[in-house]
Amino acid sequence: MPSIPDPDFTSDSDREARLPIERIAASGTRHDVMHGGVRVCWRRFGGENAHAPLVLLHGGHGSWMHWLRNVEALSAGRTLWLPDMPGFNDSDAPPRAAPGEDPLGPLLDALGGSLDQLIGAGTPIDLGGFSFGGLTAARFAVRRGAIRRLALVGSGGHGTMRRMAVEMINWRAAPSREEERAALLHNLAALMLHDKAAIDPVAFEIHDISCHGTRFRSKDVSQAGGLQAALDALGGPQLLLWGEYDVTADPRPLVAQLTAGHPQREGVVIDGAGHWAQYERADEFNRLLLRFLG
Repeated sequence: MPSIPDPDFTSDSDREARLPIERIAASGTRHDVMHGGVRVCWRRFGGENAHAPLVLLHGGHGSWMHWLRNVEALSAGRTLWLPDMPGFNDSDAPPRAAPGEDPLGPLLDALGGSLDQLIGAGTPIDLGGFSFGGLTAARFAVRRGAIRRLALVGSGGHGTMRRMAVEMINWRAAPSREEERAALLHNLAALMLHDKAAIDPVAFEIHDISCHGTRFRSKDVSQAGGLQAALDALGGPQLLLWGEYDVTADPRPLVAQLTAGHPQREGVVIDGAGHWAQYERADEFNRLLLRFLG
């Protein structure tokens, strides 16, 4: 197993890493909304404008902070809504689905009901999602309707082979905080980011906080497939992005497969990026998404 160098994440660097997170959070407003007994935490960035609101869903073991490096660019000209999805970070866990029922159903119920309270049922939105949030966004779009454009990055649910070359470490089983941090750092490099230089203290802080706040098992949902069926059922303009080195898929043949015969689907492979492409290649991702949204 390749060794992954451990940067010196001291307590001082931890505090330093929180500063950009706190700065971005302070530029928006927090909205805690109850639906069906589940409290969902949403963060709103940007002012009122004529564009449809843009809603972005984070990945598994994630939070709104998966979009930290995209908030300023994407909210400059439109209203941006970022939830901690039910079962993640600052939101309540959804009830467990009954045996035989859709395991994603209770999460989608709370997500949709809380969003409708904030912006109004039937309000057209642009929608995006990352990783597990990509499949969730596609499923949510079919259920809710009123979706103007859909953009997914590194989406789960594609049902094709992953390219994992390095095994993940169970950080929850670590006997000490030091070993826990080492496991989390290992996983960040093994799954999320390709360029080791991108594994900075801010990326680690986001990953650390978000992993500790996860109470929903997303892996089984993502690996069960369903992305193609949701995209087909939804229709309309769709942007499908993967990083060149995303280990959760083989991006180029997957993009070709998903876009073949679908003139309203655009597929893009972002050179040099891993799975968390919107963080690792933020400027390029922001440019691509803003162009697609028009």
